[in-house]
Amino acid sequence: REVISIHVGQAGVQIGNAAWELFCLEHGIQPDGKMSIRNTQQNDDSFSTFFSETGTGHHVPRAILVDLEPSVIDAIRKGPYKHLFHPEQLVTGQEDAANNYARGHYTVGKEIIDVVLDRIRRIAENCTGLQGFLIFHSFGGGTGSGFTSLLMERLSVDYGKKSKLEFSIYPAPQVSTAVVEPYNSILKTHTTLEHSDCSFMVDNEAIYDICRRNLDIERPS
Repeated sequence: REVISIHVGQAGVQIGNAAWELFCLEHGIQPDGKMSIRNTQQNDDSFSTFFSETGTGHHVPRAILVDLEPSVIDAIRKGPYKHLFHPEQLVTGQEDAANNYARGHYTVGKEIIDVVLDRIRRIAENCTGLQGFLIFHSFGGGTGSGFTSLLMERLSVDYGKKSKLEFSIYPAPQVSTAVVEPYNSILKTHTTLEHSDCSFMVDNEAIYDICRRNLDIERPS
């Protein structure tokens, strides 16, 4: 029973970076994809929901990370978990969506959607009982809103009966990175209502408050 995680845009990829670090810790998998000695001896295969195991004993996340511009994913390619992901799982375009839903959905996003779906298909073919998809993204960004909408529409066609769960960062008026966030959110919400089975939304301002109150981070980034 496997699930495929899809991380879209800057927010989705940065959440993914933190999430996979925790998944590795939970299952005793090291940053290079090897299982720690202690976990190998326990003969526990619970990791298989999130990870696939290669013939060489390398554990690869059942995930794909997508962004229309390369800088955020390049940080993963050069970071401590660069050997965890297969290069084909990290998909980048050449220009970003510029906080524009239409660019993410209709122009720049359309150029890489077929590549992304092909990579997802390969991961799905490696599953014995695919349960569905976890989609991490923001509602306010151009890629997070526009490209995710396009992707979910295509996933509904290709994997109609599979569940799609969203983990979304929702914009807040006090914490805004772009003036067009409300427009992107409204357009994305329409797709969510039609194509998502369940959506876990987190208010951007609430996250900032948690960082300040509980984690003593004065200026969250």
